[in-house]
Amino acid sequence: MTARPQLPERTPRAKGEPTALDGLLVVDFTRVVAGPACTQTLADFGAEVIKIENPDGGDDSRHYEHAEIGGESAAFISLNRNKRGIALDFTNPAALEVARELIAKADVVVENFSGGVMKKYGLDYASVSPTNPRLVYCSISAYGRKGDFALRPGFDPITQAESGFMSLNGFPDGEPVRTGPPIVDLATGMSACNAILLALLARERLGRGQNVEVALIDTAVAMTAFYGMAYLISGENPGRFGNSPNGSPTVGVYQASDGPLYMACANDRLYRRLVTDVLGRPDLVTDPQFAHRKNRSINKEKLRAIIAGIFAGDRLENWMAKMKKANIPVGYLRTVEEGLNAPEVRDRDRLSRIPHPTAGSVPNIETPLVMSLTPTIDPVAAPLLGEHTKEVLRKTLGYDDRRIAALAEAGAFGKTGNTG
Repeated sequence: MTARPQLPERTPRAKGEPTALDGLLVVDFTRVVAGPACTQTLADFGAEVIKIENPDGGDDSRHYEHAEIGGESAAFISLNRNKRGIALDFTNPAALEVARELIAKADVVVENFSGGVMKKYGLDYASVSPTNPRLVYCSISAYGRKGDFALRPGFDPITQAESGFMSLNGFPDGEPVRTGPPIVDLATGMSACNAILLALLARERLGRGQNVEVALIDTAVAMTAFYGMAYLISGENPGRFGNSPNGSPTVGVYQASDGPLYMACANDRLYRRLVTDVLGRPDLVTDPQFAHRKNRSINKEKLRAIIAGIFAGDRLENWMAKMKKANIPVGYLRTVEEGLNAPEVRDRDRLSRIPHPTAGSVPNIETPLVMSLTPTIDPVAAPLLGEHTKEVLRKTLGYDDRRIAALAEAGAFGKTGNTG
């Protein structure tokens, strides 16, 4: 069995520092990836995020197989930091009443159920906004909430495939390849967070909230970026190019005698420095076959073979030193293990361990957002299923023990209670 990597305890934030979203109440009906990624960012910067889960197993990502610690999956732990978790059975009228009372107090609601689910329970925007007109209500879905495909289920790799995004990944002689991490889910979560913050800013000017919507398919199409735009301009369908965009011979993976590197030498200025100062081949600048970018593209296979032969003749560290001295964009081609232990990551305090109620401690990967005046809160591990039910009902809704007991007796929290 592989030993867990050693991680430092996280350094606490300075006392008295403000948070960007202090006082913001977010009711989170999301699960799996896109929605939880969105609400975790809000929670990281001080919003009070109440995560509502089905008491029968909770968020599906609790049971993903990547790895587990303390009875929770790596996926769930990575996406639900700094949230308070409660369990409500929506088939129970008493539980629905609790959900409605939370929404009535909320600044933000985020949901990513299948189309029609929130409306079925009377929790959709049209049903709840009349009693809370300042509410920002964000819906995340695969194909949007309107139109012919609104009820169609969809997932990250499906939208990668259907949008054309997947067709851009892989090598020209192979089949399309989905990204390893669920990039469309994660980008959709980022977009949803942006949309919510935009709506909150608009609320300050307009005095009311609004319904905002983010769809995986829309995000995937947007992520075709300049390749999608190039098609719309030229009518030519872009293909796959592996690690070298547009077949550039000076961008991609090369093998030194003892390991790989990734080089991104994408313009004439960098190319001249590469072949003259690093490779010692000034003839590759004066040779008409390689003198200009267009010619290098035409003769890319020949040039790539020359460069590959040169790189193979020396050790990786020697090449890295020469290229860094010449200010050539280059990097090590690392595994996840190597990447998370690299000085570029460790020196920025990206990784730590934080307390967890069943595991003792769990790893923590910091948010990539850094703010000087309003830094992230001290991280709290993702909640156990229903861990904060009683606490939320007491603090947020003002319920007394008698009412909480009555709700438990009525089955609002599921068969096992799930009240924390």
